[in-house]
Amino acid sequence: MPTPAPSLTGHLANVLLCTDAEPKRFVTREVPEVAVDFAGIVGDRHAGLTRKADVRVPWFPKGTLIRNTRQLSIVSREELVEVARTLGVPHVLASWLGANLELVGVPRLTHLPPGTRLFFPEDATLVMEGENHPCVQPGRVIEAHHPDLKGLASRFVKAAWQKRGLVGWVERPGLIRAGDAVRVMLPPPVTYSLPSAPSKSEAVG
Repeated sequence: MPTPAPSLTGHLANVLLCTDAEPKRFVTREVPEVAVDFAGIVGDRHAGLTRKADVRVPWFPKGTLIRNTRQLSIVSREELVEVARTLGVPHVLASWLGANLELVGVPRLTHLPPGTRLFFPEDATLVMEGENHPCVQPGRVIEAHHPDLKGLASRFVKAAWQKRGLVGWVERPGLIRAGDAVRVMLPPPVTYSLPSAPSKSEAVG
């Protein structure tokens, strides 16, 4: 009988989105709840079953149509506190990072492995694709709120490394509300190593 997957429970502090009607806006805004379907958050600018390949997937030519596994952005309030402390600012808001979900109570959220599932009370289930690597764009937003502190945009990349959160996609549609308890289920651990290259004698034989 398979061993039950390890899990823990956190809580959803904030739900955020940014619609296609706000094309020049990177910052998301708080809403009480969102519906999610197989394309992502209904009405959010990142929703879609497919997306165009960019620098994140260099194994495809830029612009190639691929499956959208970056439908949602998830961050940790605890990790944002650490980023703010490193930058020397009072706080870093989830909205400044363009996030959709802000969780509390999930230690080292950004380190959760790909394949981790988030279960919400009203059916919605998300699958984590992997780390959302930091870039200067959120740093510019932070810098705009602290014009007296120079270099925040570039410093953000290092400060937020492995603390920027995750991206994921919708496995099961449902409703997500601020304040929800969130069950986090890790995938079964996998240990894999590449086979060693055959020696010259083995290759000849």
